[in-house]
Amino acid sequence: MTAVHPCTLPADALLRRYSGSGAYADCYVTEIASTVTHAEFVEAFYTTSVFKLERLILRLLASRPSTDSQANQLALGMLGSFAAWLVEDRTPNQLLLADITGRTRSWLMVAAHGNAGPGMTRLFFGSAVVPVRDKTTGRRSFGFMFRALLGFHKLYSRVLLAAARSRLNRKIMGN
Repeated sequence: MTAVHPCTLPADALLRRYSGSGAYADCYVTEIASTVTHAEFVEAFYTTSVFKLERLILRLLASRPSTDSQANQLALGMLGSFAAWLVEDRTPNQLLLADITGRTRSWLMVAAHGNAGPGMTRLFFGSAVVPVRDKTTGRRSFGFMFRALLGFHKLYSRVLLAAARSRLNRKIMGN
C-alpha cells in the first residue's frame, strides 16, 4: 500500500474517544517500507512544505508562529503546544492535539505492520471535529463552514499524510 486510504480507527487510537461521542472523526493510513519511529513521523508531518503553508497562515492570521525546531521538540515530547495546538494526550506511538478553540483534534500514530513484511510501518493521521451547542435551540451542530469545507478537509488530510510519507522516504534514501 503506497497510497493514502481512509480506514477505521484502530481499537487503541486516542482519537477513538471522539468517534462515538457525536463528533466527526476520520482516519487515513499509508505504509512505508521502513521502520519509522513516532517522533520521526511527527517531525516529518509538521515540517513538510504542505504543512509549512498552514504554519505560515497560522502565523500571519492567528499570530501563532512555529518553527521546524519546535516541530522536532513536539515530536520528542519536549513541548506541550505547537502553533495553534495543545497536546491533549500522548503515548509512545501516538499524539493527540487539540486546537486552541477546543473544536478540532489532530492525531498521528505509527504501527509496525508485520503482515506486509519486516520493516514496514503504517502511518495514521486523523482528525475530529466537536459540534457546538446552538445557543438558541440547544442542539449540537457542526455549522455551515464544517459542511462546506468537509470535502476539502478530506483531500487535505490525504495530501498531508502523503507529503509526510514522501518526506520520510526521502530521508530514508538519504536525500
